[in-house]
Amino acid sequence: MTQAAQIQIDDIASYMQDTGARARTASRVLAAAETAAKNAALLAIADTLDRQRATLIAENRKDLDAGAAKGLDAALLDRLELNEARIDSMIEGVRQIAALPDPIGEMFDMKYRPSGIQVGRMRVPLGVVGIIYESRPNVTADAAALCLKSGNATVLRGGSEAFHSNQAIAAAIHAALESAGLPADAVQVIATTDRTAVDLMVTMPESIDVIIPRGGKGLIERISAAARVPVIKHLDGICHVYVDDEADPKKAFDVALNAKTQRYGTCNTMETLLVNDTIAADFLPEIAAAYLEKGVELRGCDKTCALLGDRCSPAKPQDWDEEYLAPILSIRVVDDLDGAIDHITRHGSMHTESIITENITKARRFLREVDASSVMVNASTRFADGFEYGLGAEIGISTDKFHARGPVGLEGLTSVKYVVLGDGHIRQ
Repeated sequence: MTQAAQIQIDDIASYMQDTGARARTASRVLAAAETAAKNAALLAIADTLDRQRATLIAENRKDLDAGAAKGLDAALLDRLELNEARIDSMIEGVRQIAALPDPIGEMFDMKYRPSGIQVGRMRVPLGVVGIIYESRPNVTADAAALCLKSGNATVLRGGSEAFHSNQAIAAAIHAALESAGLPADAVQVIATTDRTAVDLMVTMPESIDVIIPRGGKGLIERISAAARVPVIKHLDGICHVYVDDEADPKKAFDVALNAKTQRYGTCNTMETLLVNDTIAADFLPEIAAAYLEKGVELRGCDKTCALLGDRCSPAKPQDWDEEYLAPILSIRVVDDLDGAIDHITRHGSMHTESIITENITKARRFLREVDASSVMVNASTRFADGFEYGLGAEIGISTDKFHARGPVGLEGLTSVKYVVLGDGHIRQ
């Protein structure tokens, strides 16, 4: 472990105050930076990461060895690993962000008032964004790039299991920022693994404008409970697909299969399938066979179990509120659209919900009445993603209603202020 990780508890308060003050100063420089300067810095970051591949992999190996020694499971070690392909992807992600339109300074909704003044809004940075995350070190580069392009300074606190990897990425970013003429303090990665730093970070409204936690439910709940800074978060991804009695059978089959099995460990994976009672006897046996062929464990309501027999085990009450992140699916037969909406209202996490139907009236009802950050018609929940939405990249998916909702891309990292244009106008 480096000397930076040996900061004593007595020093952490002053260390965090200094980090926050430097981030605040850097944020003012970034807020005024031209698009060309930010893009140049981003491309310099990509180039520096490319040149320092060997260092990144060597530092990552320290984290992998330490993780293996601590008994981290294979899935966690896989998320932690930086290999050539993942470094390629990290570099490409930074370059893609550089190519995105700059949201800062955009003026919109400009309207003339009867007084003759023109009133509209301008997109501006949030200021300083604090991001607390676990495992995947590529988040360090992704988050830094998104915050930089949106004119925000950022304070990053990665998981202790990725300490060496994150510090190596941070060093590359700092070198690139300085070469591009922007302050290195615009991106700071906390140089201690002590959890006291997190406790302080979420109670520094004078230095940090918003906190974004990325990780497990326990982390997000802890941050949300302790924070004195606004938090953009999502706690669970309990996503549903409702197959209506007026669904196209092939669309229903394809979407229901993809929503569960395209990837199991993501927050936009379907965890509960809702099927209209009228078509359940025809639809469920066919889709169940496809799930079982892919190794998905099925847990169903009484009607589902009666139709599927020993292919399905009885669902327990907690199954309807479970984010499995695994090849497990709960299935419920509902009477109608109202039954589906009622189930989603009681058990959903306001992440992503989808209806499969050819009835436009039902589709519109579903879109209007289901309360979620993404609501879909005849599409897999797996599309709930910043890249798929055309945002280029995302810092996370928010299930909050304020200030951002859904995939949080560049615009989600901005605020707005009113602008008024006049020509010597005075109020009468």
